[in-house]
Amino acid sequence: MASDLVSIIVPVHNELATLDALLQRVEAVPFAKEIILIDDGSTDGSTALVRAREGRAPYRVFVNERNRGKGFSVRLGIREARGDVILFQDADLEYAPEELPGLVAPIRAGKADVVYGARFLDPAGPVHNFWHLHGNRWLTLMSNLATGLNLNDMETCYKVFSAKAIQSIDIVCDDFGTEPEITAKIARIPGIRVWQMPVSYAPRSYAEGKKIGWKDGVRAVWYIGRFGLFR
Repeated sequence: MASDLVSIIVPVHNELATLDALLQRVEAVPFAKEIILIDDGSTDGSTALVRAREGRAPYRVFVNERNRGKGFSVRLGIREARGDVILFQDADLEYAPEELPGLVAPIRAGKADVVYGARFLDPAGPVHNFWHLHGNRWLTLMSNLATGLNLNDMETCYKVFSAKAIQSIDIVCDDFGTEPEITAKIARIPGIRVWQMPVSYAPRSYAEGKKIGWKDGVRAVWYIGRFGLFR
C-alpha cells in the first residue's frame, strides 16, 4: 500500500458520451493517484476508450468480458487498489472531480475514516427531479434508521475511505446494492469516524443515459433490511 496515493475506482458501463471528458478531469485532480478503470461489459464503444489507456499512467485497466454489475466492479477495484485512500467515481458527468481534494482532506488530516459527498446539503444548484430527490431521501432515512448514522445522502457516488476501513469489510453485492451494503457494514466498524460534506450535482436524464430506476429503489429497500436490520 502506497502512502499519499489515492486510488480512484471508475466503473464503466456504456458511458461513451461522457467517459473521455470525465477522465480528463479526473487526471487533472491535483494529488498523487492511480485511476482503476473497469469496463463492465460495455456494448457502446466504451471498451475501446478503456483499453486505449492500458499501460498509460496513472491508469490500471480491467475489462469484464460480460456485464457483472457495478458492485462486482467496485469489489474488483477495492481488491486491486494500492493507495491508502480509496474512492469511487462514476463515469458520467453528474459529479465534479474538482471537488475530490476537499473530500479526501479530512482523511488526510486524520479526522475521518470515511467521507460521504452529500448532494442535498447545499440547496443551490440545478432543480432535481421530485421523485428522484425524495426517493433518495426516503432510502437515506431508512438506512439511517437501520445503521444509526445521520447521513444526508446514502446513495451518493462520492464515498471516500481510508483503505484500512473499506478493505476491512466483506462486500457481496454485484449490483447497486453495494451502496446500502457498504454503508451498513461501515457503520458497524467500532470507532469508525464518518464525515459528510456538500458536493455539487448535475443530474442527467434517462434520455442522457441515467441507469438508476424505480426497481433499483425497491432492491435498495431489501438491501437496507438485509444488511442493516437482519444481519
